[in-house]
Amino acid sequence: MKKFFFIAHMPDTPGSLHRAAEIIKKYDGNINRIQFDRRIDPGTVFYEVTATGEAYRGITRELAEIGFLQTSIKPPDFLKFAVFLPHRPGALFEFLNYTTSARANIAYIDFDDRGRHPDRLTVSLSLEQNPEVDQLLDQLKSRYRLEILEYDTTGKRLDDTVFYVRYGQAVRELIGESEDSFILAFLADTNHIAQELTDRGSDPHKVFESVLATGRTMNATSGEAFYADVQKFSLGETTTLFCFQLPCGGNLFVIRTGDDMVMVDTGYGIYHRDVLTMFSRYGLPDTSRFSRIIITHADADHCGAAGFFPVPAFMHAGTREIIRTSNRAYGSRNADSVLEAFYTKMINLFSKFNSPSDIQCFSGPSGTTRGIFPVIGTVEIGDITLEVLESLGGHTFGQVYLYSRERGLLFAADSVINFSSLSRERADYSSLAAFLVTSVNVDSDLATKERKALLDLVRETDEYQKKNGNRCLVCGGHGAVSVLETGKLAAYGSIERYRP
Repeated sequence: MKKFFFIAHMPDTPGSLHRAAEIIKKYDGNINRIQFDRRIDPGTVFYEVTATGEAYRGITRELAEIGFLQTSIKPPDFLKFAVFLPHRPGALFEFLNYTTSARANIAYIDFDDRGRHPDRLTVSLSLEQNPEVDQLLDQLKSRYRLEILEYDTTGKRLDDTVFYVRYGQAVRELIGESEDSFILAFLADTNHIAQELTDRGSDPHKVFESVLATGRTMNATSGEAFYADVQKFSLGETTTLFCFQLPCGGNLFVIRTGDDMVMVDTGYGIYHRDVLTMFSRYGLPDTSRFSRIIITHADADHCGAAGFFPVPAFMHAGTREIIRTSNRAYGSRNADSVLEAFYTKMINLFSKFNSPSDIQCFSGPSGTTRGIFPVIGTVEIGDITLEVLESLGGHTFGQVYLYSRERGLLFAADSVINFSSLSRERADYSSLAAFLVTSVNVDSDLATKERKALLDLVRETDEYQKKNGNRCLVCGGHGAVSVLETGKLAAYGSIERYRP
């Protein structure tokens, strides 16, 4: 027995759901999930069933025979026209005989004999098959005076009676041409999280809008619209730290020392070309000088461009497994979360995730700790030694921090962020993820504990550095590189805006 999904597009008539259930029962299929919401789409029903392969084929065959099975997302044609009817009893009835015969769904109809056009009926229709459009028009033209006001085959003018078709078309615009089977599977997955979030009190339309807004925002901030906020710090005579805040998602750091360059996190894959152009502006044109990439955790905005660089990517073994399973909740108490699994797949798709090919994992606990965090390795960059600290798994399983007490550096990943330094646009984008997964932390209790322990480490390190007139730089996964001022993070140094 195996679990299968399918999408049914049913007539909006009593007994349709019952008829589909009868077919599933006939083949001994067990329904694991069903979702239908008239507020979203009055004709589309999502099913997950457990059945044998032969039974599944029988179910879908019979559903297809009665016109219930949806196998494509081709939008119905949209037709808006004005028809001039004789002003007599039965005229509308006769006209509707033609539209009904063509299996057209009326989306809009308007007539008022005391209005500006007392002899004109305005109608909008959606039709499932192209030949029926021509046939209907021929019939109407032979009988009535007709004016075509609008005809659209792209799906852009359809109303919410075909909501999922419109949504599928919007997804295709974001990711490019894809097989209908892939889009239908993505629709089913989106519907599943909409069902979950609706059960928690959210507006289902907001779920679909947030998914599309995630992809659209990334697309709208790449290429000529790309920008970044940049900080640059001297860490010694030959060592420089760059922080690049990309338009969406996490920061990208570069440490340049002598002939070596090391990247800490990569940003989204969708920004890769833009990042290379930006590197040239800041004296980092030769990417062959990168010797390795350090990945703090598995979210796409931190490792999604690693595969574009032919160098080893060092990470925690848990990060490797999250990448492998495409589930950011892997290894946490929420590992079975539908929301987390969908979000990982969605963000990887929209952001053009490119997985690293040469993955090197940190060795594991050495017996040494920094506060509550085990030290699982070290990273040598020029004359800087960074300890690799293993998180508790609050944000994601396998997240790591990089720390040097002697140099006053803490790469805190997504556990310590100066939220006040985020621009409105970045904050709005981040809120989409928080809504879709309800919390960006897979374990909020552990995340709170981690943040407190890291800030304690920053305070102690800052006091140590102040003796030499220096500060502890907090390099968060988002926002500006900051220092602690009266207990709060404050952006440190100058920040300049980069544009192509």
